[in-house]
Amino acid sequence: MFYTMNRAHGIGLAAPQIGLDIALTVIDISKIEGQEKVKPMTLINPKLVDSHGRITIEEGCLSIPYLRAEVTRPEKVHVEYQDLNLDKQTIELDGMLARVAQHEIDHLNGVLFIDHLDADEKKLLKKELSHIKRGEVETDYLLAGIPPKVSHPPAERAGK
Repeated sequence: MFYTMNRAHGIGLAAPQIGLDIALTVIDISKIEGQEKVKPMTLINPKLVDSHGRITIEEGCLSIPYLRAEVTRPEKVHVEYQDLNLDKQTIELDGMLARVAQHEIDHLNGVLFIDHLDADEKKLLKKELSHIKRGEVETDYLLAGIPPKVSHPPAERAGK
């Protein structure tokens, strides 16, 4: 999963995004400026057990290429999970690590970042979401099992 995430230039990946029906996510934010010392994480069966604060930050997703939107989430979270030895762990996360963990845990529950948007925000994305659903975008990785048909990101199709 780390290989796939890195190849797609992502900072998090949940198993269902690559067709695995397991509750596992990987996170590596060390490529972000100021986060270089944060070690990659593997979370097995993660659950958010507590949260504090609220912060709105722009998010994107490997499952919805080229689209970004402002999403409000808790700023600090407590997560229970199992590590690679299947030992139960609890960790407090804040900042970017908390954001990515919440995003990836959402994937495990069938939730995408766009599901956090209101109806008006979703309407603005409808056309591009339709292109993605039809496989009309090109990515460096397999997107929902649909081979890409068009070699231009949505911004290059604007006006067509």
